[in-house]
Amino acid sequence: MEDYKRDFITFMVQSDVLKFGDFTLKSGRRSPFFMNAGAYVTGDQLHRLGLFYARAIHDSFGLDFDVVFGPAYKGIPLSVITCIGLHELYGKEARYCADRKEAKDHGADKGNLLGASLSDGDRVVIVEDVTTSGKSIEETYPKLKAAADVDVVGLMVSLNRMEVGKGGVKAAIDEISDRYGFPTASIVTMAEVVDALYGHEVDGRVVIDDATKAALDRYYAQYGVE
Repeated sequence: MEDYKRDFITFMVQSDVLKFGDFTLKSGRRSPFFMNAGAYVTGDQLHRLGLFYARAIHDSFGLDFDVVFGPAYKGIPLSVITCIGLHELYGKEARYCADRKEAKDHGADKGNLLGASLSDGDRVVIVEDVTTSGKSIEETYPKLKAAADVDVVGLMVSLNRMEVGKGGVKAAIDEISDRYGFPTASIVTMAEVVDALYGHEVDGRVVIDDATKAALDRYYAQYGVE
């Protein structure tokens, strides 16, 4: 595992974004871990997050794209900080774009998108925090294609939960790739998280102890992908 991935895992824990315990997900599943990207709230945290996204996008998709698109709501700041990170690390000038949940019907920026206007032929990278069902892509991909004949280069998420999606066989992130035909990637996977944290301390605390590891094993025995 690359050093920046280990740093990102530690960063998630220190930012109180990645937690372990007993959580009920929107899907109804009871999960021994939960990720909440809304906990990135300080300037330093957001700056560092943008750099992690930029590095992962560079390594997975390269830099041949024009726009970073973020599905509302959490994808809005993600798209902005990723553009900043790309410029800082690689001198890459990408435009940010995001969607609105409700279309704006007044002013100079009417419509259901904010940020940069999309043009036919634009190459787009989508950024999200995590995907468990692919619902946000179902909602936003048609908006992208309705705005212009864009080419989606790929989808980048923070964490691949590595659990089955709606189809019950593949991970949700892989279901998205199969359905829409563009590649998907994550900064880290849950396998990498466990490898980095099991039995190891972060700020003097073992994050994944034997009991938590056993809970994770039970969860993935039921919901994990092959």
